Amino acid sequence: MTKDDISGLQDPRLAPGADLLAQGRAMARDWRLGTSRFMRETGVASEAAWKRQAAANRRIMQHAHIGFRDVNRTIEGIRAVHGSCADAGVTVDRFGITLDWSMGYPEAWRARASRGTGIVLTGPDDFARIIEAAPAAAHFGDFMLGLPGALENTRAAIAAGATAVGNLGQYFTFRLPYWDDDVATTEATVTALGLIAAQDAEILVHSNLDDGFAGLFIDMACALGMVLIEKHIVEDLIGARLAHCYGHHFSDPLSRTAFHAALVQVSDTPGTMIFGNTVAYQSTPAGNYASLASYLLADILALGRWPTGHAINPVPVTENQRIPDIEEIIDAQTFAHRLTLQAPFYDPVFDWGQVEKMAAVLVEGGRRFARSSLEGLAARGVAVDDPAALLLAIRRMGPKRMEALFGPGAPGARARTPLIHAEWARELNHKAEEWVAARSKDIGATSVSVCIGTTDVHEHGKYLVEKAFEGLGVETIDAGVAVDPEALVARAIEAGADMVAVSTYNGVALSYAKAVKAAMKARGVDLPVLVGGRLNEVPKDTNSGLPVDVSSDIAAIGCIPCHDLDGMLVALRAHSQTP
Repeated sequence: MTKDDISGLQDPRLAPGADLLAQGRAMARDWRLGTSRFMRETGVASEAAWKRQAAANRRIMQHAHIGFRDVNRTIEGIRAVHGSCADAGVTVDRFGITLDWSMGYPEAWRARASRGTGIVLTGPDDFARIIEAAPAAAHFGDFMLGLPGALENTRAAIAAGATAVGNLGQYFTFRLPYWDDDVATTEATVTALGLIAAQDAEILVHSNLDDGFAGLFIDMACALGMVLIEKHIVEDLIGARLAHCYGHHFSDPLSRTAFHAALVQVSDTPGTMIFGNTVAYQSTPAGNYASLASYLLADILALGRWPTGHAINPVPVTENQRIPDIEEIIDAQTFAHRLTLQAPFYDPVFDWGQVEKMAAVLVEGGRRFARSSLEGLAARGVAVDDPAALLLAIRRMGPKRMEALFGPGAPGARARTPLIHAEWARELNHKAEEWVAARSKDIGATSVSVCIGTTDVHEHGKYLVEKAFEGLGVETIDAGVAVDPEALVARAIEAGADMVAVSTYNGVALSYAKAVKAAMKARGVDLPVLVGGRLNEVPKDTNSGLPVDVSSDIAAIGCIPCHDLDGMLVALRAHSQTP
């Protein structure tokens, strides 16, 4: 492969990976794995051991997620869900906790960081309160590893007895507001991984593929290739064990089961969970049960055929409307358990030949992508045997360039042809095309240009809007993801944009909109600001800790709340008709 002009993949400030791992190993003298109620009552040394038992017995494990902002309410929720389910004969094996994104910062930064909708834990005692709530494994995923606060978070979680710590996938894509030191982030992450690897018991390093590059690649084969690249870094170069999660953006049963079948062929580490397909929840709670049954049935059948220790994740059917309450979580767990009893009868009906055919394409293409990526990075001077240097280079290269350079599909004029088109991109392309076909006459020709960015890493809403703009002939100026308000405004001014569009998901809609307006005032401009996505935020004076809709507040400060593409079109039409 020819060496192209891609600079900045290395950084002389970055400490050698060997030194960072040595620091992590040295910390292990003082920071040892604690015991948990889960370990004491099950008699296992780690969740990985429990997973292997379940896989050997072909028992389907279940994962429940608690999304309350208050620690005490979270603890009560774990106890209630586990106890009620146990009384009904339903085993909830593990609980995931929604941590706040501010936990990604080093502890010294957190007090002045903006809050999202999750909870904040500050030390081993806080983590232990969660871990001791029930005799189930505690899963600390998002905003732990992969961010500047990785080392402090990992030390506290391990000391409290956690044996699954994530989310490595976030390292590649997440950016915290006003934090641009990717070298410090890399060093904290590698040191934390060294601490994990130095423990006597097996601690799973959790990586949600959909939160990393796998959720942004157009080719599913590249997503599987990232499994191999991450395994090379964590298992070969560091000596820890890497457990993968996937599922957010896999809607159809074929892609979910085929990816699972492919994953089995490239990894023997027990998986953490198969995440619920939350993007499929586009109906009422009653209607969403159809989506819940669809993805769970595929997951249960795949686990029955290829036991991996992954837990299924029955997401409550109210997830697309608000944070689910305790009874709704219990209902989803009960539903999933009942389905595990009935699913085996569908195995003879399922066309496993088609699954295995797609899995073979994924495995072959994924291996080519991983091999080409490592060889291509080495050719560009990256020390691919140094975990820190390799992580930083991959992060800086980004998914689009990696796929363009190393993807297994045939090169084309605009992009490579995917071996297997990622379902999320295919669905959003189709959704945008249908919408444009039905609405394009409503706006006509326009020369409007819109600068678009996101408040966080969730990029799919932005992708949909960009495709819709493209179909309408609207010029799009890309301000990036997880962009600070000041940077978004600066990019809009630099490009001469007519409007600004914000895609948000993480519970900061109003505060971000205010910051954009303030940045505009400071620069002496007043462009229309469209705000779409999840338009909610937790009020500062609330006792519930739950986010509320802030659409009217966003409108009150002079921005335009857009609940869907039609709302965006109204704003575009109004601007195009302005003299």
